[in-house]
Order: sequence, then C-alpha cells, then structure tokens
Amino acid sequence: MNSIPAQEIKRLGISAVDEALRLGPVHVVKNNRPRYVVLTEEGYQELVQDQASAARNSLRVSLEDLKAGRVTRYDDVDALMDRLERNDLE
Repeated sequence: MNSIPAQEIKRLGISAVDEALRLGPVHVVKNNRPRYVVLTEEGYQELVQDQASAARNSLRVSLEDLKAGRVTRYDDVDALMDRLERNDLE
C-alpha cells in the first residue's frame, strides 16, 4: 500500500504527495489509520468511468432479465424488503 503520514504532508507540502503519486494512489495516514486516498486526475477519471460502465452493465443485465420474464413483482416495497430479509430469493 502506497501511503504517507499526514504529518509528512504538513511538513513537506504537496510535493510529498506528488512524489508518492508516482507509485500510484496514495493513502494518507492520520492517527495511524488510513483516512484519505489521493488519486491523479487521470486515475480519478478512470475510476468514475469504470463505475459508470459497471452501472450501465448492471442495467443492461436487469433489462435482459425483464425481457426474459425472470422477474418477481411485489405489491409494495415492504413486501420486497420482507422477502429480502428472509433471504429466500430464488
């Protein structure tokens, strides 16, 4: 894990982050715990695009299930939540 203590950023400034970013995303450690992740703009945009692509794919699969009749209808949200809580989905 590529990490840098928050104190190091306070001491050296943004140049400490720039240096660490050469190895990939940077976990900023504060009080001995990872608190933040710093990405390059390119890395951030890639992450956003991957997330959007995954959402589109999930919707595509859901629509295919709907067209194929692989759906269960519920009268209301409470009925669906009851079924999910019982964990007896097929």
